[in-house]
Amino acid sequence: MKVSILQFPGTNCEYDTKHAFESLGATTEIVWHKSETIPADTDLLVVAGGFSYGDYLRSGAIAKFSPVMKAVKAYAQNGGKVLGICNGFQVLTESGLLPGALKRNESLHFLSKHHHLKVQNNDNDFLMLLEKGDVINIPIAHHDGNYYIDEAGLAELYANNQVLLTYCDANGNELNPNGSVDAIAGVCNKSKNVFGLMPHPERAMELILGSNDGIKMLQGFLK
Repeated sequence: MKVSILQFPGTNCEYDTKHAFESLGATTEIVWHKSETIPADTDLLVVAGGFSYGDYLRSGAIAKFSPVMKAVKAYAQNGGKVLGICNGFQVLTESGLLPGALKRNESLHFLSKHHHLKVQNNDNDFLMLLEKGDVINIPIAHHDGNYYIDEAGLAELYANNQVLLTYCDANGNELNPNGSVDAIAGVCNKSKNVFGLMPHPERAMELILGSNDGIKMLQGFLK
């Protein structure tokens, strides 16, 4: 399987992402933001985390204008699988590839820690190896992770099983670190080929680092 990973000025998780997928047996390629094409053999396109363009204006707001994003939109519209992690999630919402928006954390502080998530829907490639209701432990590291969507949009997300992950405690009870609507941590598009989440599964691949719960998340794309 070939995983292509986008790199913008300020991206800092591309090599973590590369390592994570290669540890699962995938081949990878890092794609610079000035490229106007996506590698033809791409099976999964990842928009990695970091601080694209220094998070000026809004997180992801400048990255959406990069030359590569036209190709990303075409790739997604043709059914290609896209995963946005943290800043990548922000880029995908700013680009209109995912619904909603990411605002400043309710506390106004940058959050960096492990946090539990509950699987809300697994009828998709991303979470197919997990069970609905599973609780997993995945690091978060964000300043603008407060997911917002209006009431009509939220109802549509639930109607289409687009809410994938919510923040919780170790027992699965809601524990919202950043003020996100309904404690939402990750969503997908209606076609379930574009996925976004604020937590970092690529940082949860080895128990020595605190958790390997990211393995099953990323392995879903390799099936």
